[in-house]
Amino acid sequence: MKHLSPGDRPREKLRTHGTAALGDNELVALVIGQGSRRGDALTVANALLAAHGGLHGLARCHADDLLSAAGIGAARAAQIVAAIELGRRALMRGGAARCQIRTPHDAADYLMPRFGGRTVEQFGILLLDMKHRVLRATILASGTLNSTIVEPRDVFRAAAIGGAAAIVVFHNHPSGDPAPSPDDVELTRRLDAAGLLIGIDVIDHVILGEGRYWSFKERGTS
Repeated sequence: MKHLSPGDRPREKLRTHGTAALGDNELVALVIGQGSRRGDALTVANALLAAHGGLHGLARCHADDLLSAAGIGAARAAQIVAAIELGRRALMRGGAARCQIRTPHDAADYLMPRFGGRTVEQFGILLLDMKHRVLRATILASGTLNSTIVEPRDVFRAAAIGGAAAIVVFHNHPSGDPAPSPDDVELTRRLDAAGLLIGIDVIDHVILGEGRYWSFKERGTS
């Protein structure tokens, strides 16, 4: 990055103006550290972001997915994936107090950094106490899901073992579109009915997409 004036180099900008002054490419360049024979770190970062559709796409990548980019070897791929995971964990562990789920937006805010943007569909439940404070999240199934694969008995067995008074059902759509399928609608109906019989309230079913979510409660369908 010798062609840039000192004040425009990412490291100097970070020191002088803070992280908010840096673009996504400059932050990635700092994680990479050094360039390659084909270009400096900023050039490599630009190519990497372009190849994966920007930062959101990069956050969905595994280390092996990055190796096709010029200037990215196993060590740098590991650095990038580790940096993204650190950011994700920082969002997940933001406070000592247990989060209370009062609205569908609360549930989405809790679940999105943990399970949104995954490349594999996952189905799970958020276990809540009597005051709807989070006990923990549990993944019950992964892969291509439909209403016949996820059984209410498995959901409520996990909820009962975990001591939950209520649950939020959730799953992600790797396509990025959180709109429910007919199977999602049918599964929600079955879980609502089973919850009434068992005495564990299903307060919502949240579908996570790419930066968006669908709440059956919010839409008036749960």
